[in-house]
Amino acid sequence: MSDQGSAGGGAVGVLDSDVPSFVSYDPAGGGEVATFPVMTAARVRGVVDEARQAAGWWGALSWAERERRLLRWAGVITRGREELCALVHRENGKPRDDAFLEVFLAVEHIGWAAGHARRVLRSRRVGTGMLMANHAASLEYQPLGVVGVIGPWNYPIFTPVGSIAYALAAGNAVVFKPSEYTTAIGEWLVDAFGRANPDAPHQVLRLVTGTGETGAALCQSGVDKIAFTGSARTGRKVMAACAPSLTPVLMECGGKDAMIVAADANLEQAADAALWGAMSNAGQTCVGIERVYVVDSVKDKFIAELSARIQKLALKPGDGPDAAYGPMTMPAQVDIVRRHIDDAIAKGATAIVGGAEAVKAPYVEPTVLVDVPEDASAVCEETFGPTITVKGVKDLEEAVVLANATDYGLGSSVYARNGAMAVARRLRSGMTSVNAVIAFAGIPGLPFGGVGESGFGRIHGADGLREFTRPKAITRRRWSTPFEPTTFARNPKTIVILEKYAMVRYGRKK
Repeated sequence: MSDQGSAGGGAVGVLDSDVPSFVSYDPAGGGEVATFPVMTAARVRGVVDEARQAAGWWGALSWAERERRLLRWAGVITRGREELCALVHRENGKPRDDAFLEVFLAVEHIGWAAGHARRVLRSRRVGTGMLMANHAASLEYQPLGVVGVIGPWNYPIFTPVGSIAYALAAGNAVVFKPSEYTTAIGEWLVDAFGRANPDAPHQVLRLVTGTGETGAALCQSGVDKIAFTGSARTGRKVMAACAPSLTPVLMECGGKDAMIVAADANLEQAADAALWGAMSNAGQTCVGIERVYVVDSVKDKFIAELSARIQKLALKPGDGPDAAYGPMTMPAQVDIVRRHIDDAIAKGATAIVGGAEAVKAPYVEPTVLVDVPEDASAVCEETFGPTITVKGVKDLEEAVVLANATDYGLGSSVYARNGAMAVARRLRSGMTSVNAVIAFAGIPGLPFGGVGESGFGRIHGADGLREFTRPKAITRRRWSTPFEPTTFARNPKTIVILEKYAMVRYGRKK
């Protein structure tokens, strides 16, 4: 990666000294990774207009041809994984192996979207019912046209690909605005698509770069839908920018995910999963575990297991190959984590691991807070750092009530041998893993999304493909009948026949 933005997708180009620019930095060492232009609203509209022309060509391709080109993209990403993982480590901060897990999940989703689009979205016949029995009915899913994707910095490959791949598979062109903290990674992905399809007459995946103003410009550029991933606060701004043009939006926002641990749970597995859910990627995971509610009878054992595993695994952040996780990618997040820890301790919580001294910017060491009051910011607000709160509950009923006592509703986890599925169904979240954490994100066929402050709409799976289409209903009269109901010349016997039918089928049910 050069120190200047390359011509990724034909959208960035060589930097002009008269054009405002921004720099993405290495969060660990602070060095510059790359410089990119802050694209104006006019330039963003120009990119969208170019994508509109590309959408016509791309949408007219056969399912098989789009699948072939998407799998080429997955191939380029897979073969270039070492370069891409090194770039993720440098610009995002996560360890190389965690970067590869993100790459692997991304190409799995590309493959699923490419391979299942035809089955999910092809035209299908629909039953017509008695009233319209002389008609044939069909339903098909047509591409929207151009989809704008605003990506996050915490999972700069996996998360945006969850929108990009499904939108492309559905026949749309995509204009991608990555986070200003991980723009070089976004540029790499767009360039990879171009390298995978050098024979394409149009660029169907294009890049725009900039800060929040560029994202707002994309919302107002005439795209047919915006897929956004980020905080609920920023999500509201995106929705406001889209409102004047009634541009539909898909919102994948934050979470305050809870894990419930029953008395009969495998405590070793639960503790191990809680640590991964809370600490991996420095806790910067929207579906990471931030709260644990454990039944009182096994609370002490669970806490002891957590502490022992942190010591045994020597969980420490850093930039080297032995680090369990990396730095906080966004510098301002360090202050939020510090505030949450300080507030919890001030309100009576105990830090059995870490604590206030664990915050050593740009790193935060693992912190386990016990008996945090429910009104503390560490319980009420999204922390997005390598911390976890643990609270004892008298039973699973109380655990469910507390887990659901949040405005968020993204992911959740249940550890139990008996009754786990019943508990999972009662949790107010878009996704739940039983005896695991975040497993749903690794299954391409499952929809991903939340409720409440966690957003709405779904990526991944069949629902994710349909999210980037408009349903088109078509009816066709097959023959005429003397008993047409929708005409002023209607035969009086028509209503008599329909009334008798209604009575036979429904009128006798009580």
